Amino acid sequence: MTEQVPDEVGVIGGGRMGAGIAHAFLGAGARVTIVEQSARAADVASERLRRIIDESARRAAGGAAPRFGSALDPAAGANGSSDVFERVSVVVGVDALATCSLVIEAVPEIAEVKLETLRLVEGVVGREATIATNTSSIAVAELAEALEQRDRFLGMHFFNPVPVSQLVEIVSGEATAAAVSAEAAGWVRALGKVPILVRDSPGFASSRLGVMLGLEAIRMLEDGVASAADIDAAMTLGYRHPVGPLRLTDLVGLDVRLDIAEYLAERLGPRFEPPALLRRLVAEGRLGRKSGAGFYDWSEENA
Repeated sequence: MTEQVPDEVGVIGGGRMGAGIAHAFLGAGARVTIVEQSARAADVASERLRRIIDESARRAAGGAAPRFGSALDPAAGANGSSDVFERVSVVVGVDALATCSLVIEAVPEIAEVKLETLRLVEGVVGREATIATNTSSIAVAELAEALEQRDRFLGMHFFNPVPVSQLVEIVSGEATAAAVSAEAAGWVRALGKVPILVRDSPGFASSRLGVMLGLEAIRMLEDGVASAADIDAAMTLGYRHPVGPLRLTDLVGLDVRLDIAEYLAERLGPRFEPPALLRRLVAEGRLGRKSGAGFYDWSEENA
C-alpha cells in the first residue's frame, strides 16, 4: 500500500519552520491549517508560505528534481500557487484544528510556550489524532507532561530549511505507541523525506551533534583561530558539509541556538555552555539571517 499523509494537518506557528512544514504537507496533497496568534501574524505567515511555494516552483522550473510529489509542480498550470492555497487556512485560534488527524506544534523553543500550546491542542482534537512537537532539543517526555493522553504524542523534528532538507527525526517518548511512531515514519516517507528513529533524550541525535559543532565554531571565532568564512570553509571543503556551522547558526537563528544550548547545558552538562560571544550577539540583536546580521551580513538579502 502506498504511504500517504493525513488528509487534514494542523501546524501551530507560521514562522520559517511552520511554513516550511505546511509546504511539505501541501506538496503531498494534504489540506493544511496554520494557527497563528493574531491577524497580523496570520497575514505574515500566509505571505511567507506563498514565497516558499513560489520559490519551490522556480526551483522545479529551473530543472531541480521535485522533492514533494506533484502537488506543487509548476507544470500543473500557471495558477499552481493559487490552487495550492485553496487547501490552506491560516487562522487565529486552535478551534479550527478539531478535524485534523495530525497537529504539529512549531512554536518557539521555550518549554513553557510549548506546554501551553500542547494543552490547547489536546483540548480540541479528537482522541485518534496524533499530536507532534517539532522541538529540536526538549525531551518529549518533558513536553508530554502537558497531555493526558500521551500514547499518540511524539517528536517530528524537521530541519531548516524544510523544503530542501531530507531528514526528519522521529522521537518516541516512553508513552508513545509503537504504531504511532511507525505511522509517523510513513508520513515522512510520503513527504519524500527520510525518517530516522531516535530514543527520547535532550537534543536527540541531531541537535546534540549539530549544536556542539556550532558552539565550538563560535569559540574558535571568539579565540581568533580563524575568520567565520574560513572556519566554515574548513567544514564545507574539508569535511564536505553542505553549509558551515557559523552560516548554519545564522540560518537557524542565534537566539534559537542560544535557547537550545542553555537547555542542553542544564540537562547534559557544561560542555554545552554557550560561549560569551553568542550571548553578546543575541543581546545586541544580531540574530542571523532574520535580523540582517549575525556572523555574516544578510542585509542585502533582507532588503
